[in-house]
Amino acid sequence: MSRNVITTGDAAPAAGPYSQGIVFGDLVFVSGQLPVDLTTGELAEGIEAQTRASLANLEAVLAAGGASLASVVKTTVFLKNMDDFTAMNAIYATAFPGSAPARSTIEVARLPKGALVEIEAIAARID
Repeated sequence: MSRNVITTGDAAPAAGPYSQGIVFGDLVFVSGQLPVDLTTGELAEGIEAQTRASLANLEAVLAAGGASLASVVKTTVFLKNMDDFTAMNAIYATAFPGSAPARSTIEVARLPKGALVEIEAIAARID
């Protein structure tokens, strides 16, 4: 099986020595997506906007890898504060209507750039 790096200008660039994503066989592995607003290059404001921005970046990397939000089988959500769970969850649910993927949500001490949320995913290729 071949291993191919995903690089797209439609999502926030990697903030370190890692790939935005990797395609391996029929799977797409997307690195944690920070809530960077591509129009400003800055973090979105507040947990709701940050969750939307992380999901938008996640969707862009998935698309570049031949997948979509509908083909996601597992996500991991990293939250700076578990008190933001309900607000994050409400936005997250709009990205996965119907049958949501498996998910873990973890509270972390700190995220890059001071983000409130970061989301990673594993998906099946659809093309």
